[in-house]
Amino acid sequence: MKARLPQGMGGGPQNMNAMIKQAQKMQEQIAALQSELDEKEFSATVGGGAVEIVLTGKKVVKALNIKPEVVDPEDVEMLQDLIMSAFNQAIKNIDETSEAEMSKVTGGVSVPGLF
Repeated sequence: MKARLPQGMGGGPQNMNAMIKQAQKMQEQIAALQSELDEKEFSATVGGGAVEIVLTGKKVVKALNIKPEVVDPEDVEMLQDLIMSAFNQAIKNIDETSEAEMSKVTGGVSVPGLF
């Protein structure tokens, strides 16, 4: 039994060259998008605005704002939880945005090792 290639596949060297050019173009778009995402700022606010954190797309903390009224020496654990929650939410925002933007470039095809 012969295997059939999907329509548009095969076609010899011309098709292979077109595929290589398309892959190179996609790679350039991905690199440009990743650079743009790295420079973008992502923030998360928790506790009704008590704690806000700002991260770069490279997941580096750029700012951390804590309202004075949540600083209670008797309840340090609550402040720690708020900071962790804000940080984790900001990371989630970065990951979701990166995945959505990359999906636009790759057409939903997962490219291992990119993000």
